[in-house]
This record gives sequence, C-alpha cells and structure tokens, in this order.
Amino acid sequence: MRFIDTHCHLDGEEFAEDLEAVVTRAREAGVGAIGIPGIDLPSCETVLALCRRYPGYCFPMLGLHPEEVKADWQDVLAQIKTKLLDAQVVAIGEVGLDFYWSRAFEQAQLAAFEEQVKWAVELQLPLMIHCRKAQHELVAILKRYKEALPGGVFHCFTGNEQEARELLQFDRFVLGVGGVLTFKKSHLPEVLPACVPLSRIVLETDAPYMAPVPMRGQRNEPAFVAHVLQRLAEAYGVDAETIANQTNMNCEKILNIIL
Repeated sequence: MRFIDTHCHLDGEEFAEDLEAVVTRAREAGVGAIGIPGIDLPSCETVLALCRRYPGYCFPMLGLHPEEVKADWQDVLAQIKTKLLDAQVVAIGEVGLDFYWSRAFEQAQLAAFEEQVKWAVELQLPLMIHCRKAQHELVAILKRYKEALPGGVFHCFTGNEQEARELLQFDRFVLGVGGVLTFKKSHLPEVLPACVPLSRIVLETDAPYMAPVPMRGQRNEPAFVAHVLQRLAEAYGVDAETIANQTNMNCEKILNIIL
C-alpha cells in the first residue's frame, strides 16, 4: 500500500542533517510521492533543487506564502513566476491569506494572492492554498475565477461543516487533511464524514510542523502521514487501503502526481 504526502517542507533546514534518512523512512512507511511547496524566493530555489535530487518522488510547488508578503511582493512575484515554467512544477503554492497574527500587509496579501490565482488560470496549474482567519476574503477572490481555475488544495483544513461546504463549492478543489485530525480535541473526525466525500480529500503532513498523534511534539516528517491515513480510515469506517487508493486518485486528478 502506497500513499502521498501532498504538503511537506522537506527543503527546510530542519531536515538538512538527516534528509536521506527521512526520505528512506518515508519510502519504508509507504509514502510513494511528496509535494514540496515553496514559500518565498529563496525556498523556490531549494524546492527545485530538492526535487531534482529526488525526481519522480518529490514534486515542486512554487509560490509566495501570505506571511512572506512584504513591501517588495511585486518584485518577488515577478521572479517566482519565471521559475513556474520549469517542467517539474505541479502547482502554484503555498499561497493564500493569513490574518491570524497581523493585518499590516492585508492589502498586499490580497493583491499577491489574486495575482497568483491569475497565474493558476493562465498556466492551468492547481493552487496549494493556505488560509488562516481569512476564509471570507479568500472565497471572495476565488469566486471571481471559479469557472476558469483548474483546481487545487485547501491545505491544512481544520474548520467546521459550514466552512467545509463553503470551500467545496469550488468543484475542482479538495481539502488537505493532516495531523490535526489525530489530536484529542479535534472535531475533524466528526466534521469530515458528515459533509466531505472521500473524493474531496488528500493527505498531508505540513512537516516539520504539526506532527500527528502519537508523534505529537516531535519534528514531523513525511513517514508520519501514515498515522493521518489510519485515523481518517477510522473516522470514515473504511480500511486504510480504501483511503490510500482514493486519496491517490484525488492527487492524480488535482495535482497530476501519479504513483
């Protein structure tokens, strides 16, 4: 049984000293492919380099993360866009809106996100979307391009039924589900089966962040996505292989990552 971690920051310094061992553990755990998102200009370079090191296993996504949007965002985006022509790139991301800590760059975030949404339409590349305390604004932008967008992933979904349904109105998008699903106080094991079909879910770790139970508190890594898969199977009352097969099909359809 093989499955996919659609969102892992494997290019980060947290993995610099034992990257090969991390990849080996991922393969041994059943991880057949890993999506690697960029968050700023330097990371777009490290993402591409990492994916060249592991061709056909690590798949690059390039974009400007909302928390990295600063006064120079237009210049940064111009440089990132040139890199999207690399044939390896499977998605535009990690992009989106984040008003959790600050709204200092709110207008810049909105403009930068909309620009990258336009890229998705122009290049017909899916989006890997980060959203925190900004779903209303995010949905408003996406609605303008709803019919033309090729699809994408709402990464790290942790919301309620109403929020899930609002996102699922975008037919070609899926929800990325990670370690939060396994947390003791998480409501996702009830929310997801109530309103989200398995055809609209992909697995992720967001490593090195948010390690799932029973690894919570440790550095997260792609091998741990197996714990998310198992908990999702329990929540939906199906076997793990059903989850693996369906989420793999979803990845192929949305991200063109094929095992």
